[in-house]
Amino acid sequence: MLPVRETKRVFYSADAGDGVFTPAKKRRRCLSSTASVSKPGPDLLDTIPDDLVVSILRRLASTSRCPADFINVLMTCKRLKSLATSPLVLSRLSRKAIAVKAQNWSEAAHRFLKRCVDAGSLEACYTLGMIRFHCLQNRGNGASLMAKAAISSYAPALYSLAVIQFNGSGGSKNDKDLRAGVALCARAAFLGHVDALRELGHCLQDGYGVPQNVTEGRRFLVQANARELAAVLSSGTEARSWLTLSQPQVTNPNQIQIRGCPLLSDFGCNVPAPEIHPANRFLADWFAVRGGEAPGDGLRLCSHGGCGRPETRKHEFRRCSVCGVVNYCSRACQALDWKLRHKMDCAPVEQDAAGGGDGEGNVQIEGNVNGDNNVLVPMS
Repeated sequence: MLPVRETKRVFYSADAGDGVFTPAKKRRRCLSSTASVSKPGPDLLDTIPDDLVVSILRRLASTSRCPADFINVLMTCKRLKSLATSPLVLSRLSRKAIAVKAQNWSEAAHRFLKRCVDAGSLEACYTLGMIRFHCLQNRGNGASLMAKAAISSYAPALYSLAVIQFNGSGGSKNDKDLRAGVALCARAAFLGHVDALRELGHCLQDGYGVPQNVTEGRRFLVQANARELAAVLSSGTEARSWLTLSQPQVTNPNQIQIRGCPLLSDFGCNVPAPEIHPANRFLADWFAVRGGEAPGDGLRLCSHGGCGRPETRKHEFRRCSVCGVVNYCSRACQALDWKLRHKMDCAPVEQDAAGGGDGEGNVQIEGNVNGDNNVLVPMS
């Protein structure tokens, strides 16, 4: 096999003399400044201090309108996920940001609510407390979580504990503490809770757990309706269209039909029903996806659709003395459901069963002031 001859290119300089050839030097290419590759600059997000980012995230958490608003932040980048899950941000999550749906309940959702509770979120304390007390039947832990929120003057937790004291929920009939219920209700009413104002007004009018004072009770009822009206007026022009004078239409001598949602019908106005708290919506959906039955045989749910509270023992809730079909965990739920729905549906079982109304939109208990008989006289 013959060896391969290697060829070598030789460049000659044109400046060389005749017959003299010298190899030329290879010219080096010069890259223009425009063709040079520039290094990427620093990310602007990395230049923002952590405390400023946390402050922005706290504002976003407190104004979130749904859980997706907060989840989208967690999915942005690792830095935002780390800062968004800090206790400073989790403690400011709004009630809509932690609104867990009953059909999506899982151990991961439970851990997330527990993490918010550890961060100091009052909304999470109340929501998880309601879920554990009424759904998971962990009475002690659920009540302690609601008490933790109540100590920090969270009005919905104060009112829920008042309902538990009025009914003796989680215990026997002898565990009712009407005075403690009135005290908790008064504290929530002082903080402006509408249901607590209405409950306290009926307690004062009926002398239930407190000395009877009809005038003072009426004042609390007017204040509750005034706060409902103020909430509608401050919500925008779209909600104001609901605000109309109520003019009853008599189509049947035994029944009066009123348009809209007459929560203020006693004072000549109609307003939409109040927004249901996510915790109460969870309770209602929890038992709805399980066939609409409360846990245990013979136990019932509160007939007010915006409540969702179940009985913890038989005959815990008070029933309507006229139809005997509906039952309520509190006077506030009875008053709201009467004006929203039951006033049109209530039909007396006997002719003499409709007596006992006081004609003032009042709710009374048949029996002594200790509430031994769980029967409600409907409002007129």
